[in-house]
Amino acid sequence: MKAKILKGFLLGLLVNAIGTFLYIYFFSDKRFEYVIEKAIEQGFLGGLIGLGAVLNILLFFFFLTGKVGRFKKPVQPYEARGVIMATIVAALAVLYFQF
Repeated sequence: MKAKILKGFLLGLLVNAIGTFLYIYFFSDKRFEYVIEKAIEQGFLGGLIGLGAVLNILLFFFFLTGKVGRFKKPVQPYEARGVIMATIVAALAVLYFQF
């Protein structure tokens, strides 16, 4: 049970990082490193983290749905709990970087 929650937590953090990267990649014409440096300097890193956390919604519902397209898979509630915990950590990071 704890391993499943940890799996969901780590996947939630990874998906959050991927979401942040994708947001910067598609909506900025600057390099990723440059945008992160400017975000730290100008104080909008929390906003980037928050926008990256939007993909956690998809991961959360993926773990809770028993049907993906035409395929059936078991519902994974413990992994979904881990994703929620990762989202809470992202929210705390947003609070830290914004204030």
